[in-house]
Amino acid sequence: MASLMLNGAQNLNLISGIAPPGLGSTGLTLNFKDKCFFKKGVLSHNKLRVRKNMTPTCSISASRPSSQPRFIQHKKEAFWFYRFLSIVYDHIINPGHWTEDMRDEALEPADLYDRKMRVVDVGGGTGFTTLGIVKHVDAKNVTILDQSPHQLAKAKQKEPLKECKIIEGDAEDLPFPTDYADRYVSAGSIEYWPDPQRGIKEAYRVLKIGGKACVIGPVHPTFWLSQFFADVWMLFPKEEEYIEWFKKAGFKDVKLKRIGPKWYRGVRRHGLIMGCSVTGVKPLSGDSPLKLGPKVEDVKKAVNPFVFLYRFILGVIASTYYVLVPVYMWIKDKIVPKGMPI
Repeated sequence: MASLMLNGAQNLNLISGIAPPGLGSTGLTLNFKDKCFFKKGVLSHNKLRVRKNMTPTCSISASRPSSQPRFIQHKKEAFWFYRFLSIVYDHIINPGHWTEDMRDEALEPADLYDRKMRVVDVGGGTGFTTLGIVKHVDAKNVTILDQSPHQLAKAKQKEPLKECKIIEGDAEDLPFPTDYADRYVSAGSIEYWPDPQRGIKEAYRVLKIGGKACVIGPVHPTFWLSQFFADVWMLFPKEEEYIEWFKKAGFKDVKLKRIGPKWYRGVRRHGLIMGCSVTGVKPLSGDSPLKLGPKVEDVKKAVNPFVFLYRFILGVIASTYYVLVPVYMWIKDKIVPKGMPI
């Protein structure tokens, strides 16, 4: 699998030795110590120019506002969405979007090399990602946090997670002290955060000096119809947005690794619910140097029930599109000759 490392002003290195057409593979790793630009089919880094038919933008540039209206991004909507989705999450969502192979590949940059590490799994849900964590870290040293008691109830039923601490909580206001954990992991949660920057700032705060955060989440599609449903449903960040959030929070050595399901051939037309694993290292102890205002969303504030129902229904309709995407792509993968983008 091709792996691309962009290190500041250094030259482009194809670690695996595969030619530039492999840049679209799921093993692409970007190290954002400096800016790089993938535009209009041309990769520019200093004086290097590589022609490429389908390449993503990875420049650190002005991003879409995270406050753009999305119909299941607020915490109360996400709560009720998972009230029902938790029933079938492990059996319907994971096979199409978040498999064991993807999980293990996405967790690899987190460097879970010591069983005594203290790890927090934020937005841990049913514990699917936590099952990958406890392969490397003792369960008694792992805390699963989620705002959905229905998802956490599923996690509690899994035997390998019996010794994990399981708590309800908010990713944007973590109930952990500063300089608490060796590793912060969050998979499939950032898309529901009303303020992603605040959540990543919290990741910085709770880590010890030298600790590493690993955020696994979706990527924005390029196909117009998929863009529409993605933006109606929840937050599908662009790759450069992840990098900006990490760097603004104070993280160093920020890297992005692309992941994807088996039907994925490196073309992000429809986006991916689990499309990248982003890591960063906390260089100094204490809170993040980033200063933020009040929260975007007050979960205690009363909600108009009719507005809530309207938003919830629209979000569910949009999410149905993304339940069908892997089925459609699986069929295309069987029909379209190997080596051709789908």
